[in-house]
Amino acid sequence: MTTVRLDEIVAGAASRVELLRNQARELELRVAAYPVPGPFNLKRSDGTVGVIAEIKRRSPSAGTIHRDLDASRVALAYAEGGAVAISVLTEETHFGGSLDDLNVVSRLVTLPVLRKDFILDELQLLQARAYGAAAALLIVRILEPVQLTALVHAARGLGLGTLVEVHSEAELDTALTAGATVVGINSRDLGDLRVDLGVVERLLPAVPPGITAVAESGIESREDVERLAAVGADAVLVGTAVARSPDPRSAVAALVGVRRRGRSDP
Repeated sequence: MTTVRLDEIVAGAASRVELLRNQARELELRVAAYPVPGPFNLKRSDGTVGVIAEIKRRSPSAGTIHRDLDASRVALAYAEGGAVAISVLTEETHFGGSLDDLNVVSRLVTLPVLRKDFILDELQLLQARAYGAAAALLIVRILEPVQLTALVHAARGLGLGTLVEVHSEAELDTALTAGATVVGINSRDLGDLRVDLGVVERLLPAVPPGITAVAESGIESREDVERLAAVGADAVLVGTAVARSPDPRSAVAALVGVRRRGRSDP
């Protein structure tokens, strides 16, 4: 994904926001009828790194991952494997996701469910809540600081948690200033798609102890989880490595149980 490609994806998200303008009342009614989600708690009580497992069919970086992925079956397998939460991609054009996946998964599992998309507007947060999400991804790179702050507070007002994603020291500062309580450090540069776990190793120790720190992207093995646990990751978000597996339960189970260290020590 080049910078232009990212701009294209964001432009598509902006177009979908405009289509949502006329659906605001319908979304409000859905929210009123939907149970309030539980807390977006990613820290495991046993002191190990939580695994957020992702429902993901394809991506601009990996291409097709699992074309015929059954969201219901895979979500149950992730839960049985010990996931602490499930991330559901809802962007359709580039990632093969859907709001139907979010709705089905959030009704099926008791784990908190994260809506992962390119969120630019409060209406998308309302939509996330209307389809059962417990939290939504906010990407600092695609938002102005004032937008980010407004979205963090709007999510809180809806009872939604947020995972605020950063890739640099400046973005981390912006996330913390906006009031983020869960910060995701993405090892992937959304401009050129390069992955460098060293980005997480550099930034994660700077996350204050009271903030939940999540490592994102490029996590393929238990050794990767151990590497990130060593610098204080509270949780890891794993997409391709578990979504492409013919045995998603075992793929998740292979990653759980790594003890948190570093900044996460009590």
